[in-house]
Order: sequence, then C-alpha cells, then structure tokens
Amino acid sequence: MNVLLVDIGNTRIKWARFDGRRLGRQHAAAHSGWGGKDYARRVFGSARGVERILVASVAGSRVNRSLTLAARRSRVPAPEFVASQRRGGRVTVGYLEPWRLGVDRYVATIGAYHLAKGRAVCIVGVGTAMTIDLVDAKGRHRGGAIIPAPALMVDTLLKSTNGIRRRAQGGVGGGGSLFGRSTRAALAQGSRYAAAALIDRAVSEAHTLVGGRGAPLVMLTGGGAPSVQPLVRSTYVSVPDLVLRGLAALCTDP
Repeated sequence: MNVLLVDIGNTRIKWARFDGRRLGRQHAAAHSGWGGKDYARRVFGSARGVERILVASVAGSRVNRSLTLAARRSRVPAPEFVASQRRGGRVTVGYLEPWRLGVDRYVATIGAYHLAKGRAVCIVGVGTAMTIDLVDAKGRHRGGAIIPAPALMVDTLLKSTNGIRRRAQGGVGGGGSLFGRSTRAALAQGSRYAAAALIDRAVSEAHTLVGGRGAPLVMLTGGGAPSVQPLVRSTYVSVPDLVLRGLAALCTDP
C-alpha cells in the first residue's frame, strides 16, 4: 500500500504517505494564495509511485478543484475526497443527518477511536472554532459541541465592544492567572479558561452519558490546542495529526 494522505483546513494543509502500517514524514504549510502549480510542486512533487490519494478537505470547492487539477497535471491518481457518512472506520455517526458533520471532525473521530483502543474519548479540535465530539468505547459518535475558539472569542469582543477595544490597545502583560491585570490579559485569559472549562465539563457530561469505570480520555488537536491544554484538568493526550491518522484508519478499515 502506498497512499498519500492530505488534510486541508481553512488555512493550513498537511500531508504524509502511508504504507499500510505507519505514517511517513509529515509536511505542513499555509495554503492561502496557492494555485494549482503550488499544489503540484509542494504536495505532489514527490508523490511518484503513490497508488491512491485520500483527502479530507474543509477548504471549499475552489481549493478542491485546484488540488484535483494539480494531480492531473502531475500525473498522479485523482484525489478521493472523503465525505461524512453514517458509518466509517468502525465509527457510527450520531448526527441526525450525518453529512452535516464536518469532514475534519468525522475523520478525527475515526482516528481517535482507533487510538483510544476501547476507551471512550472526547475529541477536541481547536482552530477558528473549538469543537468537542464524543465517541464511546463501542465506536458510537454521541454528538458534539461547537463554540468560538479562544482567538475568535477575543476577536469578536474586540470588534463588537467599543469600550473593551479601546482599553485593550495597551497593557499586554498581567496575565499570570485567570484574573488578568489588564484588559488585554483579561480577554486572553478569560477565553482560554472558558475553553478549558468547557472541555472539563464535557468530560463530566460524557462520563455520565456513557458510564464506564474511568472518565473519557481527551484528545486535543488543531493549531490552537497548545493555548488551551495547560489549563485542562482532565486526562488528555495531544495528537496534532489526528485527521491524518483518521485517514490512515480509513485506508485499512473503511
């Protein structure tokens, strides 16, 4: 097996080869402004010999078309774009309409289920938004929650409240605890603590919902995860490449 796995987010793209047992060297870049030639050179430039290209993309149709055109010009297999569905990778999606679950969340739940090895898991993705999904020990996705991630919380307050925006223009310091000693610090700390508190609350709710001897494991992923993880009290692991791991799981266990 020689598969190229590609994870395309709103701002960043990650890719790696998979040989059926392990992921190869991983690459990542910001893809804003890329065209077909960029995808061809950066992603497919060393993709000779791949038998299949599997893609999880939330970047939209324009980016997907550029990637497909780049693959054609590079003479590699046409990309296969994963779509959310009721069942995949031994996970059963709990959304009433499975296609409405973002494909990045769908693939991440599959990766988390395989990594958790029979333990319930809360998958937390921290990007522009913060998402929390619960998968129980039997692979049943029990639903999820979506809130603004800390950076978006801060940005929204700065744009929507004149008084806070004016007072946050200076005083960067003073952020050693929840109780910031400047407006800017209060914004940053308040948003981070709010996100972490929701994660811990989600674990408590999940434990009640799925039962079991121990609380569900938390898997943190996404570019904003490092800002939140020091404040999380629940047991967690950081898996930055969770979507790629989910794509790998779909290759061997569709």
